Amino acid sequence: MKKYLKKLGQASCKASLNKVSTKLKNKVLLKFSKLLRENSREILLQNKRDVEVAKKKNINKNLIARLEISKKTLNNIVKTVIDISRLKDPVGIILDKWQRPNGLKIKKVSIPIGVIGVIYESRPNVTVDLSCLCFKSGNSVILKGGSEAFYTNKLFVKLFRESLRLNRIDKNYVQLIEKKERKVVKHLLKDMRDYIDVMIPRGGKNLVKTVKKLCNVPVIGHLEGICHTFIDKNLSIKIARKIVVNAKMRNVSICGATETLLVHKDCPKKEINLILNDLKNSGCVIYGDKKTKKIFKGNIKEANDKNWGKEYLDAKISVKIVKDIYEAVQHINKYGTMHTDSIITKNMLNANYFVGNVKSSIVMHNTSTQFADGGELGFGGEVGISTNKLPPRGPVGLNQLVSFKYHVAGNGQIRK
Repeated sequence: MKKYLKKLGQASCKASLNKVSTKLKNKVLLKFSKLLRENSREILLQNKRDVEVAKKKNINKNLIARLEISKKTLNNIVKTVIDISRLKDPVGIILDKWQRPNGLKIKKVSIPIGVIGVIYESRPNVTVDLSCLCFKSGNSVILKGGSEAFYTNKLFVKLFRESLRLNRIDKNYVQLIEKKERKVVKHLLKDMRDYIDVMIPRGGKNLVKTVKKLCNVPVIGHLEGICHTFIDKNLSIKIARKIVVNAKMRNVSICGATETLLVHKDCPKKEINLILNDLKNSGCVIYGDKKTKKIFKGNIKEANDKNWGKEYLDAKISVKIVKDIYEAVQHINKYGTMHTDSIITKNMLNANYFVGNVKSSIVMHNTSTQFADGGELGFGGEVGISTNKLPPRGPVGLNQLVSFKYHVAGNGQIRK
């Protein structure tokens, strides 16, 4: 296993040394998008094969939902590839420049990170996003997808490598670990320091915890997406009803889904009932605190402290009545995971306080937490969302997959 991974690491390092022009990068991506279209039937067949195996293994229904690819999903995947080809190349950009009093000229220039390792579960579209974003940003990538998406991932990587080959570029810019043994993850995390510069985990809490515990290179990622929506007393009920249902129910299995709804105590009871009825009628199970149970006329379960730190990834939501915006922010900073939180209000002072004091990497005003996605924010795609306090934070797209170096130019200066 170590020899196998070492060989992949050496090949990735070698590939990353090849500098590819922006024109050629985009040519590879566009050819890849064509290969995806031309092989759509085979992709859907391989994905169906993965889904059938997953169902036989009784894999969680949320993971199966993330695994499945439809014709519409595949069209969106192709669109993402084309979108990334149209984004500005983030490599070789002069980020800043200045001149010192002694005449030294200094430039801060963006460069690729090098070799990126990614461990992820279920979603095979991540394979495409990662391959495209890492290649466009000048990085080679070693992918370890979940065994439940093995056949779909394998075909996606095969098609990307074919596009690289057709454009006479080292195919090892993108590599997939095809070993299914569990020990491969341990070796990948502990024995690849000489080859991998950054590790990115995408998946459930247990996976991310394991990566952060065992990995001996920097890690970009988040443990959970415990996202909040706070309804202030100064609100448009029409906007609030629309946003809350979308934030929770549009797709319950993504990390940007709202898991806790906070409601100002002075919000009219009639409006609270309308919002909670919308959730109930959408098939959502509600866990409310004692104040919520007194206000809401419908049948809901009683919440306890465990509910406030719960990432359901299901049609379930926790609801709490808070006395003011200060308690709302305090609650979010205590129980949240610095992912995404939103306020619904017409009061700009409260909106600004919320945005300025919630610690999350993405903070929203009058919109759905489900927009916590690189593609939706104009990144063209993402390799994941980072809740680290140090950069990068939020969606990690092209411009977050580069580092920088300083170019210092003189004409004979020496330091005294």
